[in-house]
Amino acid sequence: MARDRKPSLTRASTNAGTDASTDTRTDTRLRTRPHIHPRARLAAAALAALTVGATTLALAETPATAAGAVAASPVKGHDVSSHQKNVNWPSAKAKGATFVYVKATESTTYRNPYFGQQYDGARKAGIIRGAYHFALPDRSSGGSQAAYFVAHGGDWKADGWTLPPALDIENNPYDKKHPCYGLSKTGMVNWIKAFSAEVKQETGRRPVIYTTALWWKTCTGNSAALASTHALWIARHESADAGSLPAGWPYWTFWQYDNSGSLPGDQNLFNGTVSQLRKFARGY
Repeated sequence: MARDRKPSLTRASTNAGTDASTDTRTDTRLRTRPHIHPRARLAAAALAALTVGATTLALAETPATAAGAVAASPVKGHDVSSHQKNVNWPSAKAKGATFVYVKATESTTYRNPYFGQQYDGARKAGIIRGAYHFALPDRSSGGSQAAYFVAHGGDWKADGWTLPPALDIENNPYDKKHPCYGLSKTGMVNWIKAFSAEVKQETGRRPVIYTTALWWKTCTGNSAALASTHALWIARHESADAGSLPAGWPYWTFWQYDNSGSLPGDQNLFNGTVSQLRKFARGY
């Protein structure tokens, strides 16, 4: 049954802390199946039928603007955190990984202790990689968390191998009674704007926004204020398509369609070709 990710499917784990030995990612294991996950085949079929319109987003050569149609075979990738520990990157590359997002930081107190092996190892294996930050808006300001993120792995350069920084904003893993971290809808939108502004000032790129449609509706009031300037990384598991998107986004750039599969960590697709992914990474 198609649905937005429930708390049990999010990266957040209620028994996680913020020291160097813990992580808010749910644990996933590397599977040995050499073929693409069945849901990825469903996703490819759904994506081939998807129609998207032009936007003001600077998402490089998107399918909508470059080829007039969405790629029939979206690019396969994944995302990892400290739960995956030292990743076998040549194996991931052999299994079809073209890109990966690596968790760098959380709040202003946590750094992924495996970040170097994961981020640099992916690049050495010929995988396009980027870094993401897990937001805890009740701990500190958006600007301070963005600065911490950029200083500890969230920087960007236009080399064609580095994806723009990403903001992971979802249910509060430490207080289920306050999934929106105690912020009002307006307060949450302003927090994300502050995070984005700091990342843009320090790196030259706006962050990709990772979220679920349900959380975005609940905690931002389904705000469309960020859609015209930010790429969307939507999370929706156990479904043949990404479902209804948050307000203002006519299409997704990344789709996390499962939390386990043939690649280490969570399974993702990029909405385009490898050439388009590289242009997106370069920023044009």
